[in-house]
Amino acid sequence: MLGRRFLSSIVKRNKYSSYHNHQPLIRTTKPPSSSSSSTHETIKLLSPPIIARHYFINAFRHRPLLKGQNVPCFRSFSRTASVGAEQKEGLKLLVNGGVQAQKAVGTWLFCSAAWVFSLVVLGGITRLTRSGLSMTDWKFTGTLPPMSDEEWHQEFEKYKQSPEYKRVNKGMKLEDFKFIYWMEYAHRMWGRALGILFVLPYSYFLRKGYITVKLGLRLCSLFALGAGQGFIGWWMVKSGLEEPPSEYVQPRVSPYRLAAHLTSAFAIYCGLFWTALSVVMPEPPAESLAWVRGAAKVKRLALPISLLVGLTAISGAFVAGNDAGHAFNTFPKMGDTWIPDDIFEMTPLIRNFFENTSTVQLDHRILATASLLSVAILWLSTRKLDIHPAVRALIGGTLGMAALQVTLGVSTLLSYVPVSLGSAHQAGALTLLSFMILLNHTTRKPSLSLLKSLPAVVKSQNF
Repeated sequence: MLGRRFLSSIVKRNKYSSYHNHQPLIRTTKPPSSSSSSTHETIKLLSPPIIARHYFINAFRHRPLLKGQNVPCFRSFSRTASVGAEQKEGLKLLVNGGVQAQKAVGTWLFCSAAWVFSLVVLGGITRLTRSGLSMTDWKFTGTLPPMSDEEWHQEFEKYKQSPEYKRVNKGMKLEDFKFIYWMEYAHRMWGRALGILFVLPYSYFLRKGYITVKLGLRLCSLFALGAGQGFIGWWMVKSGLEEPPSEYVQPRVSPYRLAAHLTSAFAIYCGLFWTALSVVMPEPPAESLAWVRGAAKVKRLALPISLLVGLTAISGAFVAGNDAGHAFNTFPKMGDTWIPDDIFEMTPLIRNFFENTSTVQLDHRILATASLLSVAILWLSTRKLDIHPAVRALIGGTLGMAALQVTLGVSTLLSYVPVSLGSAHQAGALTLLSFMILLNHTTRKPSLSLLKSLPAVVKSQNF
């Protein structure tokens, strides 16, 4: 899991920071023995399961700051991650009730984010196995699956009336139909289970008084978006149950509706992940004003790159919606040319960027390459900046993930989009976006009281 140890250290450091506000920012002695009682209050955080735990365990170890000097960046990632609101001028915590409340709410939100992550991956597998059109009706509350042979035959007869069966799966056996039906059914019920996972803990924490007004409004907005996701999903599926305009065209869902469905899922995930980080880490890592200024410079680059990464992910939805991954299965050229001749054959011109197979794939290639180059530029431009070692490690991790994602994309294309690589590529997109969210969250501006307490530079000491 991402950052178990560094988030644990955040809470440990906070427990005795309120007793030692006048001590040096970087300690050379152990904290009082009384602080050992905070061991049972550490945050054991659930983060997106795709992000490699091994990297983060090692990325936040001691790293050289100056020649012959080390800073315990992992242990002192955030000097004041969780403190009383009355002690932090300009800082309003999202959770009432202290460290235990932060731990409970944060764990719940990270679990919800991980659930959305798994839901996106499951949705990708459902699409790649062509299972999404197997259920020809939809109810908001859901229904029980077929329990008898008669019920299975009834569902199969409904599917036989769909364009997909008539043009793609004609002659399919009942056992094959059961497989795609169960895939779509699992995807729908997994989404409904997320609603239960969200509502029940929310009601409990609200009753306990942990949820502030600001957090409550944010979570209600995310819940509304999640509830609407079910309607968007059916709206998308319904487009694939309609007769295609030509007898030579395979039935598929609208690329516009698929992009809306995937973008909404990404937005829910990003909102949950950012909110969870804000709950458990209300202050960014800051040990000196020099590091704060360096983080501000990183943020100015990280924000537009994050938007580019998000745009690349959305363009991937149009690749999937147009089944463009099965065209031009070569790299770096598209067939025998760098740019196909038919990229602007549709009218009006704007349609080519969303419906033309050649143009859609070319756009995705360009955006993916631009994303990788932008992250590489971020890494190069920050090498000489005076920034927190944890921020530097995050930038390196983001570059590694961007390179891995491009490799997955090329491998998926050259292999004619197998289910394993296709789903891994979709999970990689969300993982890379997770890195960008974490980087933007880590480089945000500290509260006014923390800024006032920081020295100009980190004290030069060995550990």
